[in-house]
Amino acid sequence: MNTTDPNDPLERLLDRTLRELPLRRAPLTLEARVCSELERRAARAWWRRSFAHWPIPARAAFLAICAVLTGLAFLGGTAAVAAVRALHESGALSPSWAHPAAVLMASAGNLITVLVRTVPPDWLYEIIAGCAVLYAVLFGLGAVVYRTLYLQSTASDSIA
Repeated sequence: MNTTDPNDPLERLLDRTLRELPLRRAPLTLEARVCSELERRAARAWWRRSFAHWPIPARAAFLAICAVLTGLAFLGGTAAVAAVRALHESGALSPSWAHPAAVLMASAGNLITVLVRTVPPDWLYEIIAGCAVLYAVLFGLGAVVYRTLYLQSTASDSIA
């Protein structure tokens, strides 16, 4: 977001003046600290590095474990729903608030199921595509607002 004219004489003068300045050497302590940090990072164990630096078997095992845990979570959720439904059907939900809440939840689930089954699949695909477009528009608006408000305010702060 460069709003200045590249042929601006002040900018050319400043650029030429700054380029003529001699380069400065970094302090020796900085060089030592950077080298020691690089050595420390290189000496770290593989599991303390980012996922991209893990060995292939470790990555594969991690992904397999994640897939198994995700499957178990879905199975656990299904088992929990089945257990609550069984408790509801057996009448074991004795608190006064639990029975109406369970009936309400079951009715909502049945309503959603009926609505999803009556909507043609083409409509569902169009709804999903519409949601994706709206998400992209929201993301684009967020980027525009960020560039407009944040970047311009920091540019004006650095000028002042």
